[in-house]
Amino acid sequence: SEAAPYLPTEEKSPLFSIQREGIEDDGVFYRVNRFNSLQPHEERLDVSFFVGGPVWAMEWCPSPEGSAASQYVALYCHRGMEETHSVAGLHGGPALLQLWGLGTLQQEQGSADKAGLAYAIAADHGCVWDMKFCPSGAWELPTTARKHPQMSRLGLLAVAFSDGKVVLYSLPHPGALQHSKRTQVKDGSFHKYVICKVQCIAMLQVGSIQAGNASECGQCFSLSWMPSKPHHHLAAGFYDGTVAVWNLLTKSLLQCVRQPDGSLKLYPFRCFLAHDHAVRSIEWCKADSNFLVTAGSDRKIKFWDLRRLYEPINSIKRFLSTEVAWLLPYNGVTVAQDNCYASYGLCGIHYIDAGYLGFKAYFVAPRKGTVWSISGSDWLNTVAAGDITGELVAAVLPDLAINPLNVKRSSDRRFPVYKADLLPCSPAGAEGGEQALPKTRLYSEMVTKSYIRFRDTDLRSFKNFPSREPMRRMHTQEVKAELSLDRLQLESLHKVRFSPNLDSHGWLVSGGQAGIVRAHCLVGLASGVGHQLLLERRARFSSLYGDKPASPISA
Repeated sequence: SEAAPYLPTEEKSPLFSIQREGIEDDGVFYRVNRFNSLQPHEERLDVSFFVGGPVWAMEWCPSPEGSAASQYVALYCHRGMEETHSVAGLHGGPALLQLWGLGTLQQEQGSADKAGLAYAIAADHGCVWDMKFCPSGAWELPTTARKHPQMSRLGLLAVAFSDGKVVLYSLPHPGALQHSKRTQVKDGSFHKYVICKVQCIAMLQVGSIQAGNASECGQCFSLSWMPSKPHHHLAAGFYDGTVAVWNLLTKSLLQCVRQPDGSLKLYPFRCFLAHDHAVRSIEWCKADSNFLVTAGSDRKIKFWDLRRLYEPINSIKRFLSTEVAWLLPYNGVTVAQDNCYASYGLCGIHYIDAGYLGFKAYFVAPRKGTVWSISGSDWLNTVAAGDITGELVAAVLPDLAINPLNVKRSSDRRFPVYKADLLPCSPAGAEGGEQALPKTRLYSEMVTKSYIRFRDTDLRSFKNFPSREPMRRMHTQEVKAELSLDRLQLESLHKVRFSPNLDSHGWLVSGGQAGIVRAHCLVGLASGVGHQLLLERRARFSSLYGDKPASPISA
């Protein structure tokens, strides 16, 4: 079929089991087919699904406050389990962007249905390093009437590809797409999965009208939308250390060229050299859109004022940062780091002040291995991070407007959401430990001789938490975890994302090397204030839009 070159090669997930704290282990092993999901757990609400390959980019689709709309997650995974990509030079190739529907998630109740692949988009721009949705204003009611070929819009997605281009897609509601497909496709038959080749609405490139197409800046690794309305600026970080900022609403003939197919090609209105090497992560300040932070492979974290780009406000050289998260109330960022340059005992997650208050760095959580991803929730004042050892840990931040030097017992502020362990399938089982695992980087060998065990924490309450088993296990891991780098890290977590939506603000998705994506609800962090706010927003939404259902249309 035409879709075959884009599909992930693995048709079945690795063998895995899920042990939930407080529930008797039933010893069930799962192997999920590609693009399939397990039934959400009735009591703990968590859901797991297999996307086909190692997850390297993932993002929640924003929905209006109080809309009670279905929640969607867009993600990208590599086609093969052992696939690697050079970061130098540009390269194209097939990629599949997947959009998963998780149903209507709420703070204390999950979806009754399994997660499902709503549709996928096939692209030919190489692998995806980052993707970001427009923060607000792009979502339309699923019932919005549109003249064909247009459909009611779910969101605007910007995708950073390894051929150096940033591509903007307008994603329709899955219900509208299926309705359009049924009425327009000649054979009318409905295939199991909808995989589309689509025309983008804009392609963002570095350079200018005179400079042609070849991008000298290399691949694009990180993206960030301007957080304040109308979200018309988009910033991106490139391999050579360049940061480019585009104005998406520009009418300038020098920045905007209409292509023969009707899409736009946009050139940046501002470019500056932020680092001596690749820009690994970039974030705008949500409180003031004049400021942004960049983290580069030159081990520096720099804070910039876009009104005076001749020098950074602050430049901090510490360690190799993998990702930064800038929460709304703070003038500093929470940073995840690679463990290659970290001093002994200091590897993990740090909060770094931008320099305005002059506070020393606050150590949020120690980690044994590389922390690949970090995400913050403005609703919960919490950050979550996934690392190479397969542990997903969350930490509630203190009030960082006052000096964190005086924060007592910071170890009580962090807790594990789950821990993934790779165990041998041999009769010795867990007792065999790391020594019984095959020392191989080949997925085919690893998957036949081992399985992944997920151990989930009961997040419904934090009663007696310091003495509970997951907490004791986490503190033991922080001191003496085994880190085996001479085998395929099948349990490793690469992407973690908190939901930015008020309706589902306690939900957290995570995915990694095994291609198993999991969604968890941090019920224990729910507060009366959040519940009250949600009721107010629901009333406001229904008064604005009437009591139209927010579920996809069934035509």
